[in-house]
Amino acid sequence: MDPISGGRPLDYVREGDTLVITKLDRLARSVAHLLDILAKLDAKGVSLRILSMGIDTATPTGKLMLTVLGAFEREIMLERQREGIAKAKAEGRYKGRVPTAMKQADQIRRLAVEGMTRKAIAERLNVSERSVYRALEDKQDNPA
Repeated sequence: MDPISGGRPLDYVREGDTLVITKLDRLARSVAHLLDILAKLDAKGVSLRILSMGIDTATPTGKLMLTVLGAFEREIMLERQREGIAKAKAEGRYKGRVPTAMKQADQIRRLAVEGMTRKAIAERLNVSERSVYRALEDKQDNPA
């Protein structure tokens, strides 16, 4: 559970408090998420201070800066993530996720031929319906 939107700090802060965090990406997953948290804090009369950015929402300028920088922080976070993945790939440590549904493609096709619905196949094999469609389309495009 996300510690901020999960409610814990927001449950304990009271009017006049300041919620202090080290970095913006530790608080919110997106600008929309950030704005939602800010609205909740504002409704309680609580300000937010972000140490790494030197921002304090107790001031109008701080509120403006946070809203603007929130959009950029998300991009910075994604860039750091891409850099980390590239580094891990270069070191041979990043393999990506295992394509579980395509490993079951033959079984998906067999169940479809037996007349089972795509939804039932997905439920039985614990894969998404889209994965079932993809496995069936792949066979049509690449007949053996």
